[in-house]
Amino acid sequence: MKVLIIWRLLTVGGVNAGWRNRAIYFKQHGIETEFLYTTDHGGLHIMQDVAPVYLTKDETIIINLIKKNGYDAIIVVDTGAAFKWIKKAKFKGPVIVEARTPELIKLQPHLKNFRGIQPVSIIVPSHYQKRLVSILTEDIPIQVIYNGVDTSFFRPLAIEEIDYSTPPMPAANKKIIGWIGRVDKRKNWPMLVEVAKTIKRERDDVEIWLIGGAQSVQREEFAAAWEEEQLTDIIKWFPVIPYQQMPHVYSKIRESGGCTLATTKTESFGNTFIESMICGVPVVASHFMPISEIVVHGKTGLLFQGHNVQEAVDQLYQILDNRNLHQQMSEAAIEHVQQKFAIQVVADQYVDFLKRLIENDNEADREVNSP
Repeated sequence: MKVLIIWRLLTVGGVNAGWRNRAIYFKQHGIETEFLYTTDHGGLHIMQDVAPVYLTKDETIIINLIKKNGYDAIIVVDTGAAFKWIKKAKFKGPVIVEARTPELIKLQPHLKNFRGIQPVSIIVPSHYQKRLVSILTEDIPIQVIYNGVDTSFFRPLAIEEIDYSTPPMPAANKKIIGWIGRVDKRKNWPMLVEVAKTIKRERDDVEIWLIGGAQSVQREEFAAAWEEEQLTDIIKWFPVIPYQQMPHVYSKIRESGGCTLATTKTESFGNTFIESMICGVPVVASHFMPISEIVVHGKTGLLFQGHNVQEAVDQLYQILDNRNLHQQMSEAAIEHVQQKFAIQVVADQYVDFLKRLIENDNEADREVNSP
């Protein structure tokens, strides 16, 4: 079986991280995955050792690609223009839609017009996202399949395995809080700034690692606030960390007795949560869906209400200042992800779905072509 994934953005974010994990697992089950992107945002290194990647906005090239490569199915991720290409290529196989954008107004353009193509199903990564998508569509089945994490790649590294020769480098006697993702409005970096200001006033044994943001739209606004608020000593910013280094980053955070913090306003899933937890790092985040579908409050991390800075700081301190609690949460987080979000658990659902889909499609073709 051969499938094409079409998404307009080649980023370092959770959508591509999730698909990287799936592609590796699919290959083990006889499913070849190829990717088509229209815009590169620095994510090529995530995919290039995993599957063929096409990067083009040229409609003629895209149509020829679909015509010639013999795909059994096409999966469109939040790319409304893709339906026009699929129609012009006269693709006859099943088309699946993945709806990943967690904001209704931004999701709507990708679901409002399928250009005469009839998707067989919409796949979403959380029950929260299913509710969102159901507002915009009718008569198309919506299926929840969680993102998965490759537990052979993301895992709690032993001290002797951790790469301490490569940045970021932990400072002596500092507990590390990791904040991972784009520096933009949705990820809510202004709250991170407020949290850092509060912690800096109260103690000097904490360091915050901001991982990512090299190509974020608000990176200059963040950089200005970071310097004006005199936070360069407590927030260490690493705009580009290779994806292959992330298990080492999480393990450094765990060894310091630290945790990860998410100040995000909305998510469709949140890959960094499962990556963090499978590496034994507890998560502190806001209490809303789908985060509450992923992080178990009081067991694998702590969830604060709304975007309450003081409550977030208090919960960070609970984990940073209680080594026993940190250890308990670390062990519980690893077990929770292994049971619920390991790639072999969730990708099996996708593999079964695709195989049933292609089988049904082939049966329909046989019926049409039979004398």
